[in-house]
Amino acid sequence: MSIPGRDKARAACHPYLAGNFAPVTQTWTPTPVTWTGDIPPELVGGMYVRNGGNPAANSDLARESHWFDGDGMLTGIWFERSATKPHHAIPNFVNQYILTDIYLASVEHGTLRTPILPSIATLVSPFSRLLWIVWRIVRAVLIVLLSHLPGQQTAIKRISVANTSILYHDGRALATCESGPPIRVTLPELETVGWFNGVEAEGEPKESKPESASATTFGGTGPLSWMREWTTGHPKVDQTSGELVLFNCSFAPPYIHYSLVPSRDQYSDTDLQPIMNAPVPGCSGGKLMHDFGVSKDHTIILDLPLSLDPANLLKNNPVMLYEPKKPSRFGVFPRRHPASVRWFETSGCCIFHTANTWDEYGANGTVAAVNLLACRLTSASMVFSAGNIEPPPHPDHVETTKRKPLSFFASYDDDDLFEDPEKSLDETSPLLTSEDSHASGSVPPRIPISYDEQEQCRLYYYRFAVEPAARNEITHQFALSAVPFEFPTVSPLTDMTAARYIYGCSTSNESFGAALGKATKIDLIVRMDVKQLLARAQNAPPEKITGCVDDRTVDQILASGDQNDPIKAFQLPPNHFGQEPRFIPRQRVQGVSPGAELTEDDGYLMFYVFNEDQLDHVGECRTDAKSELWVLDAKTMKDIVCKIKLPTRVPYGLHGNWFSEQHIERQRKVDALRSIPEDLSNGSLWNRTRAKIIASLG
Repeated sequence: MSIPGRDKARAACHPYLAGNFAPVTQTWTPTPVTWTGDIPPELVGGMYVRNGGNPAANSDLARESHWFDGDGMLTGIWFERSATKPHHAIPNFVNQYILTDIYLASVEHGTLRTPILPSIATLVSPFSRLLWIVWRIVRAVLIVLLSHLPGQQTAIKRISVANTSILYHDGRALATCESGPPIRVTLPELETVGWFNGVEAEGEPKESKPESASATTFGGTGPLSWMREWTTGHPKVDQTSGELVLFNCSFAPPYIHYSLVPSRDQYSDTDLQPIMNAPVPGCSGGKLMHDFGVSKDHTIILDLPLSLDPANLLKNNPVMLYEPKKPSRFGVFPRRHPASVRWFETSGCCIFHTANTWDEYGANGTVAAVNLLACRLTSASMVFSAGNIEPPPHPDHVETTKRKPLSFFASYDDDDLFEDPEKSLDETSPLLTSEDSHASGSVPPRIPISYDEQEQCRLYYYRFAVEPAARNEITHQFALSAVPFEFPTVSPLTDMTAARYIYGCSTSNESFGAALGKATKIDLIVRMDVKQLLARAQNAPPEKITGCVDDRTVDQILASGDQNDPIKAFQLPPNHFGQEPRFIPRQRVQGVSPGAELTEDDGYLMFYVFNEDQLDHVGECRTDAKSELWVLDAKTMKDIVCKIKLPTRVPYGLHGNWFSEQHIERQRKVDALRSIPEDLSNGSLWNRTRAKIIASLG
């Protein structure tokens, strides 16, 4: 069946530039919006903000693209305290681009059809030709060099797009990404201040303390200092001490540098001096390290067999290479002593997100073990699928029938080899679906999906024995549940200690390997009772590495009527898909008896929701498509207490955070904000010439 010209153009569109992956073009200053239900008092005055990629240079819709690409855009709901009713909130919607060097240069050169930086898809694809990779890198370098010539308004000094996460530390809201240092933004306006170097941020008043002028910053000095600014997308903030803990991973030995930044009130404490760029010895090479674990007393670095190294090209391999036959290595060290790292090895896997890290104390009061909960993948398919690239087969894959494709989470055990622990449904659905798409016979964009039974993504438990006399042994390692589980979150009150409840995203209707790559299929929010599941494991220990405490399917868990079930799931309505949740603790209110105590699960989960009934017959969002912010009662895992109606849609994105009213009130002062450059395309001859040169680069 022929389709109109517009439909032909859209059919060629990259799936990660279509539907609710497509970037939004309008930004909003804080704007009051409507809601249904009752806004909890804990939200009054606070703000929820989520980060994600939203490419500004986007006219070439058939280009290579990856879900992790794109200029950082922050999308938030500020629950402004009412001036007339102080105990009530007025929700305000706001979204703003993060004004990084890359974004400002893209705006200044509006003729660019594709982003300045090479797509991650270009770097990870085994089909990318060497000359094409080199050209994309050379193109980026040329644009960077041109940005430093006279007449240019934006000089590109850092290549980060700051599109991964956002956190609060020492009076600053900081957006993050692996390819640069954090960058400060204001709350609630989400305006960009400038890069944070570990001591101060651009745009802030200069510190009066004399030591601040000579303080060591992220990256330090030397020819490779620019690479040592590449901080993890998931820095950790100790809610008790106020310390910011982070690392960076580069292509040059010793590969990992570790930093710890106290809050401003702690610089006078000689026991809490900052640590900047301390090497962590023993890493096996340049790796894709997205996250790490931090307890009250220890840090865990993940050295996994997922390399990210240009030197791979010399071996006829892609820049990003997964080698599951190589071991996974975990570097555990006391938080302030990275040189004392001890390395633990086990079978190869991928971990992109850790859920909880805590210390276990022995009879003498010293730390006997460090425990880690992490979302463990047995494949790197998500990295490929999220770039619209066919995932390579797992080395241990077993051919299965097409009638019943197996998912990321198929059982490890041979007896259950052909049982999908998610759901026995057709997993070949297109990327974006709607009722009328099937009726019209049109074919929305599809995405490569792996149906390999070796692929799983489960919440895993690790225990590392760290007593001085103990050998470097992982005493426990097994899955808590067979259900899909990613984008984990815990209560901030239990972060870095033994959290009982872990919340995360799952799916009920297809391979979560695809869901991770597509995000559209996250239709379950799951709560796991770690205490109960570990107690079961104590009584009936699972098999090491391949074992699983609770092997029920998603259907079985959804059908459970047990009020004390250790796994509970909230299922979104049909065709509704959510994003990463964030937990906000419930607070004691008037009328509660003094003896009553709030439990760890007393609180709310907040996440964006999009109804894909708003897609047209070719899988594109209608112009009037809108998203909502849902607030779920985390204790019941059933009740939506309120829905915030947004004036626009929120594209599927990455990580968010909750900022209290006190966070907003205690922000550091700002002298200057970043701003959009003026349009100089019709200026001097040199400006016009430079614009034509850059436009010729695509």
